[in-house]
Amino acid sequence: MRKTTLLLFSICFCIVAKAQLPDYKTRIDYLYTGINNKLTDKKNGLYFETIDSAKNENPHSWLWPLCALIQATNEMDALQPGTDYMQSVVKAIDKYYSDKPPYPGYQDYPIKEKISSRFYDDNQWVAIAYLDAYNRTHNKKYLESSEMIYRFMMGGLDTASGGGLYWKEGDKSTKNTCSNGPGILVALQLYKLTKQRQYLNAALALYGWVNRYLQSPDGIYYDNIKIPSLKIGMATYTYNTGTMLQSNVLLYQLTSDKKYLTEAQRIAKAGNEHFFKNGRLPGNYWFNAVMLRGYIDLYKIDKNKNWINFFEADADNIWNTERDSNNLLGPKPAKSLIDQAAMIEIYARLKQVKDLK
Repeated sequence: MRKTTLLLFSICFCIVAKAQLPDYKTRIDYLYTGINNKLTDKKNGLYFETIDSAKNENPHSWLWPLCALIQATNEMDALQPGTDYMQSVVKAIDKYYSDKPPYPGYQDYPIKEKISSRFYDDNQWVAIAYLDAYNRTHNKKYLESSEMIYRFMMGGLDTASGGGLYWKEGDKSTKNTCSNGPGILVALQLYKLTKQRQYLNAALALYGWVNRYLQSPDGIYYDNIKIPSLKIGMATYTYNTGTMLQSNVLLYQLTSDKKYLTEAQRIAKAGNEHFFKNGRLPGNYWFNAVMLRGYIDLYKIDKNKNWINFFEADADNIWNTERDSNNLLGPKPAKSLIDQAAMIEIYARLKQVKDLK
């Protein structure tokens, strides 16, 4: 009787505790307010890397956190038709534009402050968000910028190791899943919009290359392959599994070939088992946000709630255990722009799933 009473108490406590959590929309509002108050340079429309200026490497943020923020604001606009949270981030990203030959693209730091490097994946993440926005708004800037990014990223393709895109312009030492997985998604989305066969051909070539060199036997993905040694960098990150999962879902939608759906489900099962431990995903929120995109796309097809449950558990645990007095999130005291943006995206996407029911 005592054990039964304790069990019932525990269940009731958990239900009440969950019920007391702010809803996803409220959490998004808190985080976006924090970005505006703590991480935005209102003098010039740029952003700060973290809330602690003493710890920031530069006066302003690298492009990478803006890759997270542009997707986050896209999801906010999708949740609230008629808003344009993206616009301020688009204006900031424009300040990273570089017309350096042979192809224009975005460098990793505002060009007026210093000349810096250009990464293929940084550009691809921007294109993915812009293509999502184009599908929603039909704003030609988003499509034209994405086509520009496609041309830039394909400048990173050569025949070393049989194909694949390098990670960083001018650095021919490594080809990464993180520059090929999102490259596949950019090409597939452009094909879906334009029906130009070149985009599908490029996507399929990159897809085959990644699976040949960088997929583990159980379905998740390794980080990179070194050139010219072909040594595999065997670190595993959630976003790499996420982009390849999403690529399979999109290929299934475009071709109706069930092999892609079967592979997507295999990857999803492997990702869940490999990454979700003791109620938590690995600590990089943004990597997990990218992985969530693939799981949600798969859920929309097969309606398997297991693909969503563990993300919900992780997102609630983050809110409960890694939040400061300003309602900013992160495991470290110096809360970062990329973490706030990532969690906005995660909460927004989880709300979209909840609204589907």
